[in-house]
Amino acid sequence: MKASITTVIRNVAAAAAIAAAGTGFAHAATAAEQPSVVIVHGAFADGSDWAKVIPLLQAKGVKVTAVQNSLTSLADDVAATRRAIDNQPGKVVLVGHSWGGTVITEAGAGDKVASLVYVAAFAPDAGQATSDLGKDLPPAPGITKLTVDKFGFASLSPAVLKENFAQDVPADHAAVMAATQGPIAVKAFGEKTTVAAWKNHPSWYIVSKNDRMIQPDLERRFAKAIGAKTTELPTSHVPQQSRPADVAKVILDAVAASK
Repeated sequence: MKASITTVIRNVAAAAAIAAAGTGFAHAATAAEQPSVVIVHGAFADGSDWAKVIPLLQAKGVKVTAVQNSLTSLADDVAATRRAIDNQPGKVVLVGHSWGGTVITEAGAGDKVASLVYVAAFAPDAGQATSDLGKDLPPAPGITKLTVDKFGFASLSPAVLKENFAQDVPADHAAVMAATQGPIAVKAFGEKTTVAAWKNHPSWYIVSKNDRMIQPDLERRFAKAIGAKTTELPTSHVPQQSRPADVAKVILDAVAASK
């Protein structure tokens, strides 16, 4: 009986190895055709924030990975993003929303990254911290209403999230977003980037015209500074929730241009 079980285990292992090899060849073929998409969520969110866009990309045959950031520091989120990039079979279109823009600016400098897509996102230069950006503009309404706990993590109350983060999303869905949000360590906003990936990669930028978390004029400034192909949408801070088809179109444009 023991020999029989051992034989079965060996056969299963051999089959798995063959399947893995075949999958590798398939991945290589796919990678030659189009890049994968890696999406980096922002503060007060998690990967599920992109649940409406991901199926639209997958329907076009695009491999998508949503990073789950710990939001404990810039270094931690960059490390998670780099792991996701390195695990892709070929080139990557790297997408960042809000705080995720700072993350992709740092994490996206490598050769595997084909292009960058910023969605209502910060786009710092090398040596800048997120908290350094837009100091000459009035603060966006929502950013003044953060709740900070005794551990130094900031979050949004359900009411503030509905009013300032996702004002164009149905109330019941905004309530789910509030429940699933990821609090961010306040200190992360003061941590500086060391590189600016947008200097070496083509970029796309979505400006949210009704954003109450980042000033729309600051988003326009970012888009101009990085030389991005820019789309403006009449949305809140989360166009991926309220206008997913429009956001998916921009990402697919980046994918098509990056083949």
